[in-house]
Amino acid sequence: MTKQIRQLDRVVIRFAGDSGDGMQLTGDRFTSETAQLGNDISTLPNFPAEIRAPAGTLPGVSSFQVHFADYDILTPGDAPNVLVAMNPAALKANLADLPRGADIIVNTDEFTKRNLAKVGYQASPLDDDSLDGYVVHPVALTSMTVRALADQQVSKKDAERAKNMFALGLLSWMYSRPYESTLRFLERKFAKRPELVAANVAAFRAGWNFGETTDSFSVRYEVKPAKMVPGTYRNITGNAALSLGLVAAGVRSGLPVFLGAYPITPASDILHELSKHKRFGIVTMQAEDEIAAVGAALGASYGGALGITTTSGPGVALKSETISLAVALELPLVIVDVQRAGPSTGMPTKTEQADLNMALYGRHGEAPVAVIAPKSPSDCFHAAIEAARIALTYRTPVLLLSDNYVANGSEPWLLPDVESLPDLRVEFATAPNGDDGTFLPYLRDPQTLARPWAIPGTPGLEHRIGGLEKADKTGDISYDPANHDFMVRTRAARIEAIPVPDVEVEDPDGNARLLVLGWGSTYGPIGAACRRLRQRGLPVAQAHLRHLAPMPANLGEVLRSYDRVVIPEMNLGQLAQVIRGKYLVDAIGYNQVRGLPFTATELETMLEEVLKNV
Repeated sequence: MTKQIRQLDRVVIRFAGDSGDGMQLTGDRFTSETAQLGNDISTLPNFPAEIRAPAGTLPGVSSFQVHFADYDILTPGDAPNVLVAMNPAALKANLADLPRGADIIVNTDEFTKRNLAKVGYQASPLDDDSLDGYVVHPVALTSMTVRALADQQVSKKDAERAKNMFALGLLSWMYSRPYESTLRFLERKFAKRPELVAANVAAFRAGWNFGETTDSFSVRYEVKPAKMVPGTYRNITGNAALSLGLVAAGVRSGLPVFLGAYPITPASDILHELSKHKRFGIVTMQAEDEIAAVGAALGASYGGALGITTTSGPGVALKSETISLAVALELPLVIVDVQRAGPSTGMPTKTEQADLNMALYGRHGEAPVAVIAPKSPSDCFHAAIEAARIALTYRTPVLLLSDNYVANGSEPWLLPDVESLPDLRVEFATAPNGDDGTFLPYLRDPQTLARPWAIPGTPGLEHRIGGLEKADKTGDISYDPANHDFMVRTRAARIEAIPVPDVEVEDPDGNARLLVLGWGSTYGPIGAACRRLRQRGLPVAQAHLRHLAPMPANLGEVLRSYDRVVIPEMNLGQLAQVIRGKYLVDAIGYNQVRGLPFTATELETMLEEVLKNV
């Protein structure tokens, strides 16, 4: 059967099903196939917090969205062109996101009366006219998979579980994806159970062959590779990129890296990843709680290592006293906060960027730290190196604000030349530095205001440590009012003196009167929205902050160059409040806390309304 092949420039696919249907694995494998083909990609995993939510219910729906194109893209896509719905709950939970005319592939085997009733369907939507605006492809995924595996040495239950591989094979055929890597992956994943390797490979091939032979799919699609900077790429998530950035920081500094962490969603993957890299001098410790984790990391820094602790918002709250101790001790410490929806336990698997105020001010006393935020999954690598650079050079804690959207999303990453990465080597104190031959632990470098870093046990460098206020230079305990005022101001000046790059403004024509300012993971949706407006002839400028403390020196001048400043944030206006207070600019906040990233469409609509009044 000869099938038509149609060229497309971009596609957005969403795999959705029960939390036990393997949608994250399916989406991840499709993404890996797509990355090998050379498309630009961006992904959005979305799953319940429960390990196994009630089967077939709306709270139990897990989805994975992948956007791939033959050009540079910035977001996982606003709306899917294709929805793969493994059951009625997946259909109902995602239908509102689909544009009219979208393709829906449904697993008809799961549309039983019982499953329909679980999500409030009185009758099957496959049998009435409620889906008339879409192109529906009914496929009996479960039963076809079971029949395809009839000759395999697996139970019926294991055969049914392989239906996600059948779906992956079908979608891989539809969009002309290379599949050899998926077959190799299955061989590795089930290496201890050869019968499952054979079953899953057979299910995948059955899905591919079904697409090739059925009349239900008469068109096959191709999306050509994107034009990208030459080099070696790999598909990477934000958490993986951040982990490798910390490994690189250890290599470039020549220091051992110590991670003290307590498992918490969505930061746990960093602990898992770093534990694989012992050969690079990485030591990981899973502590009994968040406080022990940061205490161990700070102790490692005191001992001459690069101390790191990873967590999410609730963990930062628990770590705050020890972070204040690191401020007083003036030792390097990197605190990674992979933000999630709060407060309290909140929505652990949903995204938010509402920890900015805590990062800037969430410690007792005057305890300023440096704060930086990556803008995308691959940028996490460079942000991690930058956090380590600042911590080591200026002897300060650094808070690295990632979030769930960035951490679990993925995109192509151009592998850097290691020799091009910053030189992070440090010089430890090795001899007394006082005129009288004594060691002055708070005698500062005039350029960085950093104090000497003395490894315990170095002869002649004995000094007092602890949280009580220190006397300038000598480090003795001091209750002198003038000294306390001086030390507080000096610690603040050390942070403010950190040189950070100027903020860059994207204003192609130079005639925009509206500036859209973002930070963290809003970079992609803001960039996509601004592109669309410019393509329509509406001038708009975009700027993005990586360094949030200290802020770029030119930021005030940039803000005052525009008539209006809009700041979209996944919080209730935390950066906008800082900008108003620091620069006296009447910034307009656009805020949401839905546990989901902005879409480019909603930002485009909002900005168009603002432009009407500029």
